[in-house]
Amino acid sequence: MQKKDYLLLGAAVIVAGFTGFATHAGLNSVLLFGLAAVSLVLVAMIVGKATEQLGSRMGPAATGVLQSALGNLPELFVCIFALRAGLDMVVKAALVGSILGNSVLVFGMAILFGGLKNGRQYFHSEPPKMNAVLMILAVAAMAIPTLTFYLHTPAESHLNTLDIIVAAVLLITFGAYLTFSIKGDKSITPDKNGDAEEATWSLPVTLIILAASGVGAAFVSDWFVGALKPAMDSLGINDVFAGLIVVAIAGNAIENLVGIQLALKNKADYAVSVIMNSSLQIALVIYPLLIILSFFLGGAVLSFVLSPLLLAALALSVLVSAFIVFDGESIWLEGVALIGLYIIIATAFWWG
Repeated sequence: MQKKDYLLLGAAVIVAGFTGFATHAGLNSVLLFGLAAVSLVLVAMIVGKATEQLGSRMGPAATGVLQSALGNLPELFVCIFALRAGLDMVVKAALVGSILGNSVLVFGMAILFGGLKNGRQYFHSEPPKMNAVLMILAVAAMAIPTLTFYLHTPAESHLNTLDIIVAAVLLITFGAYLTFSIKGDKSITPDKNGDAEEATWSLPVTLIILAASGVGAAFVSDWFVGALKPAMDSLGINDVFAGLIVVAIAGNAIENLVGIQLALKNKADYAVSVIMNSSLQIALVIYPLLIILSFFLGGAVLSFVLSPLLLAALALSVLVSAFIVFDGESIWLEGVALIGLYIIIATAFWWG
């Protein structure tokens, strides 16, 4: 392990330990929320690093499966604890915010910083085009329960059943996507073994750290959610804004950092892949899985029914990012436009 790895692990242990102490000591809710958010980001970075180390031994296809399972682990725990606490509006906003944050904010920052440093950047357009199409289909699937609810169709009285069916279809679609990605057309999912970095951690160390960070993510997520509601009340932040911005950014720390770093290194293919795959995993796996789990968690029952503004913001963001990737190149000005769109959306939800 390198020195920076030890520093990251040490920082995570210290901050998480202090967060646990602060939680049981009943310190100021805003301070506790800030500590829990930093702990969550550090744990997410460790999960990302361990996943990268394990993935370097498994090849690109298996690494993609692994990243799908582990990359969003902290956010999954946060949403589970939030649902058990009855914060379903926070969870909805956090899931949509994760998609918006990756598709608009992080993608925009990657394009901006990568473009300023490296000029016009080019990437193989077929994989992101496939992801963009699947994202559009996912948003269309999520729109059906919302329209059913607001148009008061006969299916409104069967929304729970409709949600479960939509969730099952999205999960099956993701299974088909994985099969295609691993065994599909190499012109669409090219082999990237040549660019894989050599592992610097031993396999036992990687597995131990991965298991420990998974356990740590569960504890930190519980503390984070416990501090969330008191901090929101103290700061005057509404449920939707807290989920859309705060929880979404903290829960997606891995993709936020990695995507921008890859763009700065002029690895545009990897940057676009990491950012867009994260959004796709939220839409096709995390959200549908939480819909099903919510019926057994004993708290709030999650639904695909979104507010009209939330659904419109999601649809517009997915469409804009799709237009950018379809030509296989980007310039820094497109990054400025994406970041501007994110600021406008965030401002619109500040008041609720």
